[in-house]
Amino acid sequence: MIEKKLFGTLSDGREVYAYTLKNANGMSAKILSYGGAIAEIRVPDRNGCFTDVVGGYDCLASYVGADGYQGALIGRFGNRINKGKFTLDGVDYSLFINNNDNHLHGGQFGYNSKIWDVEAIASDEPVLKLHIISPDGDEGYPGNLDLTVTYKLSNMNGLSIRYEATTDKATPINLTNHCYFNLGGYASGKIYDMELMIDADTYLPTDERLIPTGELKSVEGTPFDFRTPKKVGCDIGADYIDLKLAGGYDHCFNFIGGETVEPIKRCELYDAGTGRVMSVYTNQPCVQFYSGNFLKNAKYPFKGGYRQCPQTLMCLETQHMPDSINHANFTNCVLRPGEKYDYTTEYRFSVK
Repeated sequence: MIEKKLFGTLSDGREVYAYTLKNANGMSAKILSYGGAIAEIRVPDRNGCFTDVVGGYDCLASYVGADGYQGALIGRFGNRINKGKFTLDGVDYSLFINNNDNHLHGGQFGYNSKIWDVEAIASDEPVLKLHIISPDGDEGYPGNLDLTVTYKLSNMNGLSIRYEATTDKATPINLTNHCYFNLGGYASGKIYDMELMIDADTYLPTDERLIPTGELKSVEGTPFDFRTPKKVGCDIGADYIDLKLAGGYDHCFNFIGGETVEPIKRCELYDAGTGRVMSVYTNQPCVQFYSGNFLKNAKYPFKGGYRQCPQTLMCLETQHMPDSINHANFTNCVLRPGEKYDYTTEYRFSVK
């Protein structure tokens, strides 16, 4: 089933709606037409008690005004592009600078701030199709991008996100979702005791501006080795330069073997207190693990008035490598006319 309700009205009079998808097991996910944001995911613990496990806000004004990209769809290029500049097919491009001297998550008005066209398909496994046209020159990017994002809530308690895009001119593209998770419940405190597995054998070190240095570094013997599950807080405070520069984890982890044809399990998060498990299936080549280091904006408390606090929520943003348009040895991020961008990520919930 799908329930549609008015969520709020923008200053220009445009209405924003919330769509609540519910499956046969009682799991639900609330998606906004503003930014395609995941505003709520309610899943059971081992005792059958349902809790909202993602960050977000009670009102539209906070989604518009706050930083942090809570739950939002990100594009045209997720993550950072160094100094907002790149060269493609001999042409130099300059993007909007919105993160120190870098371009971050699509610029000033990225896809997180768009009102998406929504088609709701109610069924036993409800589907929400979101669509926009990102015009040539949008935030400085070349090409008209035709983009569809499909959310599906399965009876396996999985929320999948499929990204499909075509272009009429070569363009860099790196789409993701910026949902923040805490499996104990979004207001349950620090993320340190949750166990995390990431199927990655290398990660990308960054400089002090969180721009990749160009090195693909082995996780072996570093705090970045999550191939065997360990608690998020196990090494987060280690005396290690890459952690110090970011204030925690905010790094791209590169999956073993790179992208796949079909989505496979690449990450798993487990909360022993509630028994909740979140398995991340994707065909993307990488994931940005962000430990919520900058959650501190007192002006915008989360749902229910819960104050923002660093490292109480975390992101697993499946994607291509950040700044990859400027690194020949990174994943290919260029979409050309006649090609189709087509990637799927599923967040599947269970208990143990």
